[in-house]
Amino acid sequence: MRILVVQNLRAGPGSAGIYDYVHALGRQGVEVVMRFLSEDDGAGTLLADAGRFDRIVAGGGDGTVSAVAYELRETGTPLVIYPAGTANLVAMNLRMPADPLALARTTLEGPVVKVDMGEMACAGLEGGVCRPTGFLMAAGAGFDASIMEGARSLKAGLGAGAYLVAALQNLTPTVSAFTLDLDGRVIETEGIAVLILNFARIQFDLAVTHDSDAQDGLFEVVVLHTKTAVGLIPAIWGALLDRLAGNHPDRSPSFEIHAARRMRVTADPPLPVQYDGEAIRATTPLDAVVLPAAATLVVPPGAADEAGRLSPA
Repeated sequence: MRILVVQNLRAGPGSAGIYDYVHALGRQGVEVVMRFLSEDDGAGTLLADAGRFDRIVAGGGDGTVSAVAYELRETGTPLVIYPAGTANLVAMNLRMPADPLALARTTLEGPVVKVDMGEMACAGLEGGVCRPTGFLMAAGAGFDASIMEGARSLKAGLGAGAYLVAALQNLTPTVSAFTLDLDGRVIETEGIAVLILNFARIQFDLAVTHDSDAQDGLFEVVVLHTKTAVGLIPAIWGALLDRLAGNHPDRSPSFEIHAARRMRVTADPPLPVQYDGEAIRATTPLDAVVLPAAATLVVPPGAADEAGRLSPA
């Protein structure tokens, strides 16, 4: 077996075990090639010969994983997630092990599944249009993008706690009037953010929705239907009860939830945009479309059934 490891040089402390991981693969007779993703290199350059490998490993956070998955979209090349970022939300939703030796076993023995991913484009800050990009976990506009931007400089010291600090620093986010075009159905609403979710579980293992399925060809479109960050407390409390007690309380009125395959989010005033934890220099309008079964992922044994359906987390 030949495996290509694409490691983000700017990844977080989770990358410390990457060489233990490679050593474990080598002991099984695997040929491993390592390439390093820097700020100046695009994932496409490092993956030009991806078809020559049996597995591609993306070592980094959710942004790195989504960049590699987008380059590999619809090729059928299996992708392994090495969770080396701060939040590692896709890895968490897939129950990928953090231990390098366990991850090496998953790489060699784990089942291969097909999951949806998204493709998005948005307006540039100078009035242009940012190039299309892909996301595996989520995209969004508004409060969440502000948190990602605020957490950028804090992650090295605080880890996942940087997101909480950034949220507390922005208790009165911008409230916008939203126009949502969801598969041709137009909805007028307002709030502090719109989330486009492929997987449901976010920071601190909290489930935003109950029905999210990364294999159904649909995204959940969630409006944070409040005027302040404090207004999200009932929904956060409900998510905590889900985690601690197995209850399933209603998230309303804090969340307004829809489902769609193709969506356009317009905001007045315009809001900043993020995808998979990457705050970018762009604003709404935000366009996104589901790419059904476009990503081929290796998951831990037991995370999927024989038909390749993911088991509930």
